[in-house]
Amino acid sequence: MRETGGPRLVGVGVGPGDPELVTVKGVKALRSASVVVVPVMEDSGTGRAEATVLHYVSHERIVRVVFALNERGDRARREAAWDAAGERVAGLLRAHGTVAFATIGDPNVYSTFTYLAQTVGALVPEAVVETVPGITAMQDLAARGGAVLTEGTEPLTLVPVTAGMAVLRQALEGPGTVVAYKFGRRAREVAAALRATGRTEGAVWGSALGLPQESIRPAAELEAAPGAGPEAGPGSGPAGAETELPYLSTLIAPARRESRGGKL
Repeated sequence: MRETGGPRLVGVGVGPGDPELVTVKGVKALRSASVVVVPVMEDSGTGRAEATVLHYVSHERIVRVVFALNERGDRARREAAWDAAGERVAGLLRAHGTVAFATIGDPNVYSTFTYLAQTVGALVPEAVVETVPGITAMQDLAARGGAVLTEGTEPLTLVPVTAGMAVLRQALEGPGTVVAYKFGRRAREVAAALRATGRTEGAVWGSALGLPQESIRPAAELEAAPGAGPEAGPGSGPAGAETELPYLSTLIAPARRESRGGKL
């Protein structure tokens, strides 16, 4: 990171959940910041980013900022929460000089840090904004689920299922490996898309990676997952089972490979 005498906002990727997957540079950035901000949902307990940060930073230096991450339907309310969070962080920058913002995964991949940086940049234009990359969920899932992401000249397509099933279906019909994020609430539709495009074999999904409740399973099991179907409701599935897959579930559908090396 560049040395600067002015305010500095650093977005630090802390990985998907396992504290051992935070990079050395990430730990250094967290520990050298005057304040570490973690995003939280309204009325929630310790979030994934905060739990990871607590392995390296004392709780006295952590500031919890509400981002209304559980709000997906009311865009105006969600943007108001982003603006309020930006104003809070801008105040911390003016008071402390260097602020680190911890985000799960990588700060430049579907991260709340993007919205924060935009707001803070407008409020504190003299602030330097930097990022420290983090290990993503797809990398962790590939490493422990036995799914190679790319070989040779294969492309890699990353799709948030929140963009719609048509976008995912189009990606699955194309070449290379497809990674789907945030598909937990549409698991059965995802399973149907995999089956229709001949992509079920070798595909794997995972959730809560690096946490005690983690699950890594073949995608062929998706249709039987508790709560995966639109008809599922409270109490669906076996006793004690989740009635809905976690929102932040990740899927890897590897490329169709007929030869070694992905046709180098």
